[in-house]
Amino acid sequence: MAPVQPIHNMRINDNFELLPESYLFSTVAARLREFREANPGVDVIRMDIGDVTLPIPAAAIEAMHRAVDDMADRSSFHGYGPEQGYAFLREAVAANDYAARGVDIAPDEIFISDGAKSDLGNLGDIYSRDSIVAVADPGYPVYVDSNVIDGRGGVLTDGRWSRFVYLDCNEANGFKPVPPAAHADVIFLCSPSNPTGASFTRAELKAWIDYALANKAVIVYDSAYCAYITDADTPHSIYEIEGARQCAIEVRSFSKTAGFTGLRCGYTVVPATLMGTDAEGREVSLRKLWLRRQTTKFNGASYVIQRGAEALYTDEGKAQTRANVDYYVANARLIRDTMSRAGFTVFGGENSPYVWVKSPGAESSWDLFARCLRDAHISCTPGVGFGDAGEGYIRLTGFNTRENTAEAMRRILEIFNR
Repeated sequence: MAPVQPIHNMRINDNFELLPESYLFSTVAARLREFREANPGVDVIRMDIGDVTLPIPAAAIEAMHRAVDDMADRSSFHGYGPEQGYAFLREAVAANDYAARGVDIAPDEIFISDGAKSDLGNLGDIYSRDSIVAVADPGYPVYVDSNVIDGRGGVLTDGRWSRFVYLDCNEANGFKPVPPAAHADVIFLCSPSNPTGASFTRAELKAWIDYALANKAVIVYDSAYCAYITDADTPHSIYEIEGARQCAIEVRSFSKTAGFTGLRCGYTVVPATLMGTDAEGREVSLRKLWLRRQTTKFNGASYVIQRGAEALYTDEGKAQTRANVDYYVANARLIRDTMSRAGFTVFGGENSPYVWVKSPGAESSWDLFARCLRDAHISCTPGVGFGDAGEGYIRLTGFNTRENTAEAMRRILEIFNR
């Protein structure tokens, strides 16, 4: 009998095993599922995940219907599109999101994608594995997890990765990180912030640009919630600030502005003036690298979806999108006001659909999550899931319906305002 040959399994990317066992929102969903199974018939109002509830703006729906008809006719059928996105959408973005604000961004500096989350993770393909990454704490988990997967995390000790530069966000600094004394190569910033709702003023953002230029660093600027900005001194784009074209990549999404969470469409801006350095010390265009990455690993966002996104920039589309944003802003304002009346210390809810709530006592984030679920039948997001500095906070979103938001706040007053 022939000897049995040993089985040689392929080697995995060991960095996945370094990550906590479950992604934050998966853990929240699992605990919510367990509660519902143990309490059948209980009406739980979800105020945890940042998913929208209003329908897609009518202008986009009509445009997508026309685009579907295009796909049914040989003369107007579209197969593979350009990986960078169709010119009609890139030109609409350049004109409306940038030129209209006095910002010079060319259509060929805009890359249409299937959403901001994908781009935030995929950008790691174009910077070195040795790069020192700076992340806000608390902050959106993808900034941390995607860089750990790529091998930039180091060792996790007491909730923090050894190779990251952590930018503490707390009550003292208004939950807005300030440039550190330490050097970083890549900096992740989000304004208005997920999860805290804090937003940078022009002066605060200029300090970050000065830091990036002095350190020859790149800022990855997540402005997925810029449509919620109302303060005149809060820029909608980092490129409104002098010097940003030399140090910043901006990532945006149609998900929270126009309800495209289920359609998937966003874009990333990589200016032609943005440079990096290779191992030989030569300057290399980051736009060129990102284009090469996209053409290699991405076949472009759907033609039908891009036609829908283009329609958001018509007069009708702008008005309908604004109405949706105003609806969620009003929800966030109701949450902010009610939580304050119930005795909580509250942040966010202004310039943002997110409300950041401090535990009234010594309860941990998960304990407060459990109490809200058990007593008020409301699901929130534990702040510690966004980083060690989020312990003792929860995040609530304004993305549910007005009726559910009002009912959730009625329950909060009934349970906590005693």
